[in-house]
Amino acid sequence: MNEGEKMDVYFYTRPGCHLCDEAKAVVGMVAEEFSLTVLERNIEENDEWTEKYGLMIPVVEAAGEMIAYGRADYVSIFMKLKQKVNK
Repeated sequence: MNEGEKMDVYFYTRPGCHLCDEAKAVVGMVAEEFSLTVLERNIEENDEWTEKYGLMIPVVEAAGEMIAYGRADYVSIFMKLKQKVNK
């Protein structure tokens, strides 16, 4: 990634998901560290997303790679995104 270039991070969620609410806060904190753009996607709006992520949400994806799902913790998301940003 080039310096100054923003990376898009996709956050797959659905309404009423308590784990998603917690993960959203974590992803928001990490995004601030790296100036990332977080794009939230409600899996109920797309059959493909529902099929792919329905049992895994919340899911965090960056640069075409799933970097976290289920319980999302700050340190693991931070480290994985740091690797991607520094490429």
